[in-house]
Amino acid sequence: MPKPASSLASLSIELTSPQSVNGRRAAFQSLWLLARMQHAHATGAGVVRLADLRGEVSDASTLRMVVSRAFRDFKAWGIEVGWGEDMQREPRFLNAERRSQGPFWLPAAEAKRVRVLVEGRAATAAEVASFLGLRARRSQQSAGSPPPDAVHLQDAAFWKQLVASQQAARQGRLMAPVAGSDGSGSALESIRLAGTLAATDFQRALVTLNEAMLWRRLGDNEQARRRLQALKKQRLAHHVAGNDYLGAMECIVSAWCAYTARDLPLAQSLLSGMAEDGARGLVLRHHPDVRFEWCNLWALACRSRALALSADDKPAAAALAEESLQRFGEALAAAFESHSFDAAQHVAANMGMAAWLFDRVGLSDLPTLAHDGNADTTRRAVQWIAFSEWLCGHTDGQGRSAWNAIYLMRIARGHCRPEQQPTLAQFRAQKPLDPAAISKLAGPLADAFDATNWPARWVQVAQARLADHQAGRRRYPGLQHCSLLFEHAWYAAHAGELKAAEQSLALLREALPQLVPSDRAYFTESWNDTLPAELVLEAKPPRRPAARKKTAPRAAVR
Repeated sequence: MPKPASSLASLSIELTSPQSVNGRRAAFQSLWLLARMQHAHATGAGVVRLADLRGEVSDASTLRMVVSRAFRDFKAWGIEVGWGEDMQREPRFLNAERRSQGPFWLPAAEAKRVRVLVEGRAATAAEVASFLGLRARRSQQSAGSPPPDAVHLQDAAFWKQLVASQQAARQGRLMAPVAGSDGSGSALESIRLAGTLAATDFQRALVTLNEAMLWRRLGDNEQARRRLQALKKQRLAHHVAGNDYLGAMECIVSAWCAYTARDLPLAQSLLSGMAEDGARGLVLRHHPDVRFEWCNLWALACRSRALALSADDKPAAAALAEESLQRFGEALAAAFESHSFDAAQHVAANMGMAAWLFDRVGLSDLPTLAHDGNADTTRRAVQWIAFSEWLCGHTDGQGRSAWNAIYLMRIARGHCRPEQQPTLAQFRAQKPLDPAAISKLAGPLADAFDATNWPARWVQVAQARLADHQAGRRRYPGLQHCSLLFEHAWYAAHAGELKAAEQSLALLREALPQLVPSDRAYFTESWNDTLPAELVLEAKPPRRPAARKKTAPRAAVR
């Protein structure tokens, strides 16, 4: 049945505040999404993904609500909007239950009806891009288009933007721009801008891979897996140059997602399958960046399994622990082979924390840990983490690592083992190592702990990093943020600063739902069992999960 004449009338979007549709005030988020879809249609991008809304008009907790409100507004405005990957289908036949998953698009007939205005006149491309938070893309194409595999002048702009994204990721600017920065955008913004400049199938696939890696680092497995699915479609639909590399990295990021969800069998199965595959195995052997990622993740999985088995099967746990340390060593060698100090600092800290955790569960007699007869595992662990921090300080533009501070604060209080739910007096009688003692253990690497980044008290170390996060100077993903909050609460309580501890625990309670269940359980148990009873009484901890067997000490993941 043909549409009524009223539905074919133009739809005027006024971008100037207060925003309106056909002269009537409109919700900003709904209008923004409609303008973004019109822009995607006009530029050939096609669809608007959920990721495009994040950080612009919504965050993870309100995304579904924003989409629902937008579609109610679209219906009131008389415009049909489609969703899903198949842009050829009619919106009226789509499954509304899957609408909130996106991506969103305007059918061609509907896009023709939309007029985007600024103060009543047609908006320019630059004005639309400014409203949407995008940078205007300059297109300079000659009448005679070069072949698709030719070297384009635009390539330089693409590679520059890709580097900007990777540099932003190294500096901790993952999603939101950082206050006080040089004006550069976040890694996520930069990689999306690189996507608008991508001129070849390989460049477009590389953008998708990098976005998946960013979402994985942000702890959003759902978004990471969606980008991996998009990458798989890109690779299957086209013969992409560098296909073996993209396939190998797709497998590694998938394994990271499994590891983050604590599905260790799946993570190691994916890594094993990659090593046994002819093409991907060849990339693994000869590409140091891929080898670093594979070895580091395999070592982390072995570390987790060793800790889980340590109470019941000491020989099996010892074998896994030894394999973990050996793989960390291979990862470190691969990092230096590729001249990546950023990668090296990650694995150095992982190795140090692994050594300390293995010692805590009675695995300190490993050959790798008792090298040259020196079994002072705490000293060895601290020196590896100090080396990681030293590398951070000598990497151009590299921000200081929150993980290093978290690991050292855990080590500093690691020998404090009071009774469960100690009184405040018992709790404060404990003697954790102070930063000066940790610096002394670092020996020749003590210069990594400068006074600016490493104050004299642990509570100040934690507070400084939390202040950076809260002020927007750094953006720490969920697990790092929660770990800093707990360490601050512990050391504030130990210093007798119960109000400050309560404030951090209140923030921790709000942040815990974003973590996977096993990570939530770690913080819940630590909150219930290790903090003083007076603090637990005031800042009531989350309920424990269903009764389960006590496990070995866990470590945060990197």
